[in-house]
Amino acid sequence: MNNTQLDMKRLASMDAAQATRLLHRVREETLAGRRPPIAPRPVIDASWQRMARLGLDPDQDTSSVLLRRDELEERRRTTLLSEVMQTLSGGLAGIADASLQIMVVTDEHGRVLWRQGNLAVLRQAHSICLEEGAAWSEHATGTNAVGTALAMGRAVQVHSAEHYVQSLHNWTCAAAPVHDPRDQRLLGILDVSGPASSFHPAMLALVGSVAQLAEAEMRERHRRSIERLRAVAAPILCRVGGRAVAVDAHGWTAAVTGLAPVDRIPLPKSFRAGRVWLPSLGVCAVEPLPGGWLLRVEEENRPEEPGSEAASRVVLDLSRPRRWTVAVSGVAGSWQQELSPRHAELLYVLALHRDGRTAAELAEDVFGDRTRTVTVRAEMSRVRRNLAGVLAHRPYRFREEVAVEVLRPERPGDLLPHSTAPAVRAATPA
Repeated sequence: MNNTQLDMKRLASMDAAQATRLLHRVREETLAGRRPPIAPRPVIDASWQRMARLGLDPDQDTSSVLLRRDELEERRRTTLLSEVMQTLSGGLAGIADASLQIMVVTDEHGRVLWRQGNLAVLRQAHSICLEEGAAWSEHATGTNAVGTALAMGRAVQVHSAEHYVQSLHNWTCAAAPVHDPRDQRLLGILDVSGPASSFHPAMLALVGSVAQLAEAEMRERHRRSIERLRAVAAPILCRVGGRAVAVDAHGWTAAVTGLAPVDRIPLPKSFRAGRVWLPSLGVCAVEPLPGGWLLRVEEENRPEEPGSEAASRVVLDLSRPRRWTVAVSGVAGSWQQELSPRHAELLYVLALHRDGRTAAELAEDVFGDRTRTVTVRAEMSRVRRNLAGVLAHRPYRFREEVAVEVLRPERPGDLLPHSTAPAVRAATPA
């Protein structure tokens, strides 16, 4: 056989047993550094090379530490994918069931959030840890449709021995990324997986089409919500003197007066009516609107450099046993927000280590497990959405020019009393 490249149409036209033998031989020869009878597909060859550079063992299993149930539910609740699950399920779950496969939806890190489909295949999937909360990035499970789609940023199909890890050779999968249509941020991966005998080259196009359908639904939902908000805000803005902008709950702009138009204004997590300082606008009077907020700019003095004048002091208030806050202030004003227990722990650790902490060090500090870096990065991403002006990363740290004060409880034992984080417990007397 001449050394041309494989393609899915060619595999589909071959006898299933013959195609399987060919793929196994191509993988065996390629991984051994020898010339295969036919070249692997470029997307597969590139992934195999990444796995070799990582030193991933092709004979390892695909097990991973599952997300805790509360963390899994939090990721489901906060992802935009939850709003289009009916579209994803309606487009693929029934087809997956009928074709002896399952539909899988992951987050942007490759963690499985949902699975649906054929019951027998769902049971088989447990043997390869293709279950809710499992990690399916290339770093965790080698070449596979979910992980390789994440790595390549496009739809990918992986069949039989194209998987780098041998325990996946009896499986076939097709996956496509799903993006937030507003800013093209990756939301997660839509995948259909099943026994290798269920392989069909058309599945990749189907998965990609359903992913695009979900993106179109999100785009239309956003357009309708902005139009509703604009209809309410337009007559109000006509009567407002000075600079003002109407934004939805996530900061997306619906209408503006006296300001240069922008697509989005970052809002703190705990945003409420009143007088609020925003890094991009300065001090604003905030009033609620149906489906959003009216921001009326009160001061002209706006900081030029986020992180310098924009935020010069941070007060982390951990003095109370059940309510923790962070207050950020600068020459233009200040704002405060409440913290979840996890975010209070992370900011406390960073306040202790002004030189910074890596994701692995934070995982050890908070969970006592250096391998939980994916969880740490996800949590720090949420923290930095509201504290980007005072937090830096690589490593994670408070910016050098920011003064940080921690308010502790009178009794040391009352410091984050329900925390099990090793770094917190080490600072608390027994």
